[in-house]
Amino acid sequence: MSLPPMKLSSPAKINLSLRVLGRREDGFHAVDTRMCPISLADDVTVTLKGSGDTVLTCSDPTIPTNDGNLALKALHAFERHLGTTASWEIHLEKRIPHGAGLGGGSSNAASVLLAANELSGSPFSANELSSIAAEIGSDVPFFLHQKACDATGRGEIVTPVEHFPWKLPLVLLKPPFGIPTPWAYKRWVESVEMPGVTYATQICPWGPMVNDLERPVFEKWSLLPTLKMWLLDQPETQAALMSGSGSTVFAVTRSTADAGLLAERARALCGESTHIFVAETL
Repeated sequence: MSLPPMKLSSPAKINLSLRVLGRREDGFHAVDTRMCPISLADDVTVTLKGSGDTVLTCSDPTIPTNDGNLALKALHAFERHLGTTASWEIHLEKRIPHGAGLGGGSSNAASVLLAANELSGSPFSANELSSIAAEIGSDVPFFLHQKACDATGRGEIVTPVEHFPWKLPLVLLKPPFGIPTPWAYKRWVESVEMPGVTYATQICPWGPMVNDLERPVFEKWSLLPTLKMWLLDQPETQAALMSGSGSTVFAVTRSTADAGLLAERARALCGESTHIFVAETL
């Protein structure tokens, strides 16, 4: 008999800071980043069935549901370490846009690991799950913690922030294109700053805000620095930054009410082709 399905909220993240420290011998880049989960979230439902093939479904028909999906990669990694296979159903109810720098796929993978572990009787400890998560993707271990974390290495060495009391109101702008993360890192060394664009660290009560990947990404996708500078010019904005490798640019506003006002103005500016979300850090 199959167990009851387990439904988990699978949050997006923003990078409040992202420093690229250099290219490592293994081809990855060393980073020093602070990430926060946010209220924009997918729902991931995992069912351990009695029999039959494992099936992944998704509410977004543009997202592949084959073995290239990180959710299935997470399940296969879990089963490989467990040493047994079973029959599963996974459904992704998507709200986080793809290719946005918000970690949607990595978050889904972490949710699958958490649910599969729980439904299997918790065979793995938190540290063991984190090691499995690191095999799937650099951001996946972060999403196991479900709180603000600092991350080093290639992003897989995660330390929860002991004291992060802020619930930061956010407005996120996701243009109708994605940024390939490997491309952004590859271009980082040779990229240059564009004149008239603010790249400098923004000093905030919750910590410094800066993103070293803005330099290569802004150089090619000129809409993004335009959006960032527009956000910085708005009276509701305390700070603005690109998240991860983009393409999402976000603003931290002074209040939740201000976030709503800014989002309305952004919709008038950007039109229907840009996804605009009001959210907050968790």
